[in-house]
Amino acid sequence: MSRTYAITTFGCQMNVHDSERMHEVLRGAGLGEADDVGAADVVVLNTCSVREKAEQKLLSELGRLAKVKRDRPDMVLVVAGCVAQQEGERLLKHGRGVDLVVGPDNIPELPRLLAELDAGAPPFARAKFDLENPQFLTALSVASRAATAFVTTMKGCDERCSFCIVPYTRGPERYRPSSSVIAEIAALAGAGVREVTLLGQTVNSYRDPERGLADAPDADLSDEDESEFAALLRAIATEVPTLARLRYTSPHPRHLTPSLIRAHADIGILARHVHLPVQSGSDRMLKRMIRRYTRAEYVARVASLRERVAGVTLSTDVIVGFPGETDDDFDATISLLEEIGFVGVFGFKYSPRPYTPALKLGDDVGEDVKSRRLSKLFETSEAILSRYLGSLEGSRQRVLLEGEARRGLDGASRPTYTGRTENNAIVHIDDPAAAGLVGAVVELTITRALKHSLVGALDEADQVRGLSLVAAAGPRPRTRRVLPLVSEDS
Repeated sequence: MSRTYAITTFGCQMNVHDSERMHEVLRGAGLGEADDVGAADVVVLNTCSVREKAEQKLLSELGRLAKVKRDRPDMVLVVAGCVAQQEGERLLKHGRGVDLVVGPDNIPELPRLLAELDAGAPPFARAKFDLENPQFLTALSVASRAATAFVTTMKGCDERCSFCIVPYTRGPERYRPSSSVIAEIAALAGAGVREVTLLGQTVNSYRDPERGLADAPDADLSDEDESEFAALLRAIATEVPTLARLRYTSPHPRHLTPSLIRAHADIGILARHVHLPVQSGSDRMLKRMIRRYTRAEYVARVASLRERVAGVTLSTDVIVGFPGETDDDFDATISLLEEIGFVGVFGFKYSPRPYTPALKLGDDVGEDVKSRRLSKLFETSEAILSRYLGSLEGSRQRVLLEGEARRGLDGASRPTYTGRTENNAIVHIDDPAAAGLVGAVVELTITRALKHSLVGALDEADQVRGLSLVAAAGPRPRTRRVLPLVSEDS
């Protein structure tokens, strides 16, 4: 019987993406995926260290697995991801049964590292950046099972925001050759993927290392804010014509440049939604965070985008309780939420992270104050989202159907299908015909707004088409790959 593995993922989209690559690498080495983490021969915990909460969850899970390992001493316990890079060999000293520590850039080495353990090597760490020859793994057999997929364009970050540990855990910016990015997207599209989201820590800072992109006449690369990201988007749209939709995350506001804004106006498959982290609405806080833009500059760039792209929506990230944040600073953030009208806000309490410049600022905002501010942030963002979703009732929306939802609509046991609009609003379809339309872009009518999503109805023609496709295909597997995921905030 072949050995089995299981992967649990903590954190962000990049971690989910890394986990897919680990699936590919481990399967390529002959391991099979276990149905249960506790029964796997190799257990991988893929970690995030952007916030303290994710680390606490990791330590809790390690404690649980250490008990399992006492009964199954042959089980190999691997810690991968950002906490692995951050802590390295220190993780081996916690007494929680960790056998191997693997950094994000060392995923390709997993089979060899496991073989060393099999040969009798003691527990060890391998967490080295691939600075000389950056590797960008693909996972076609995993990613192509769904209607949507992630594709990495770069890794690392050079921004050095004072609160952020990413430059320490992911290293400096390294860009993937444009030909490799486009080739992976073409392969995914050829396998049935309809939507691709480009990933990078500062995805819109992209510069092509092989200089294979046509020069963008409107991008002055002598400007440090400019990049070749808009040229990459144009190349993808041109060279992969079967792709239905293109997204990216997470950009840095200072790279929302004129060339990128023009790309949004020109490229039909580019979603009319941008996730643009702002972190604070206070110039004083932005300066302490080393964000390298002011509130006015952020607002001006958003205004330029909206002027060129009608109906574009925005979501953002916000930190509350950053060192020195006063009530006035927080009020400035609330007013920015209203001014921009973000339809999604990912809010977090500031937590000190090792190796970050913000440690020198202390942590002088009390936990009770952080909690009150976070509650107010979400109260404001929920009201904005409610108004937006309510405004869509009765409208016609183009929705890419992604697959079966994890839960039925309104608690029903029958399957519900879900997708997203061009503006990134989640839409549920309670119609068996939707099963035959997964991966298709359909135009439907929004019948009602829920707290965080919408309900839509298929046209009669799409109902007939969907049911005929269901009948022709017979029983179908789940179309959305679900990895074991532990959110930073759950």
